Formats: sequence, structure tokens, C-alpha cells
Amino acid sequence: MFAVIRTGGKQYKVAQDDVLSVEKLLGEPGDKIEISEVLMVGGEGAPKVGAPLLEGAKVSAEVLGQSRDRKVRIFKKVRRHTYRRTKGHRQHKTQIKITGISA
Repeated sequence: MFAVIRTGGKQYKVAQDDVLSVEKLLGEPGDKIEISEVLMVGGEGAPKVGAPLLEGAKVSAEVLGQSRDRKVRIFKKVRRHTYRRTKGHRQHKTQIKITGISA
């Protein structure tokens, strides 16, 4: 069985025991969370598709850890005007493990 979930403005196809890194979610390592923004559930039989969300469908997960992504460098330059700016950004991430899918 698999599900398509939406979290952090992105969509992920997940199955039981998948480990993935998503935008920061609240919770300490070991906490159980439920993701209610389920767009689709498939597997045995015909897939169920929401418009846009499936009513009553939930994906449960366990928080494995909180971390930060690699640094992204932002460089701005205007030619012939001696204008240069450099910035950096590290996005906060949460590692989760999918423990169950309920349609």
C-alpha cells in the first residue's frame, strides 16, 4: 500500500517503513505524528484519489531527528557597477519514518 502526502509545500509518495527528509515539522526524536493531508491512497484494488484531499485518510509517522540541509549560496551581481552580494541559507529538515497508512 502507498500514499501520496503533502507536507511543506511538496508532495511525497510514501509506503510503510519509508524514511524521508521533509521540511521542518514540530516534534522531538521519538515522537509520533499524523499527517492528514493525504492526496491519494493506492495498493490493492483501485486507487482512491481525493479532490484535493481524501476525507478520513491519515499517514502516521515517527520523528527520527531534526537537522539542517546543506548550505545554498545566493550570489547577486550587477555588471559594471561593482555590485556583489553573497548570502547563504540552510533549510531546517525533519527525518521521519512512515509507520502506517490508513484510508
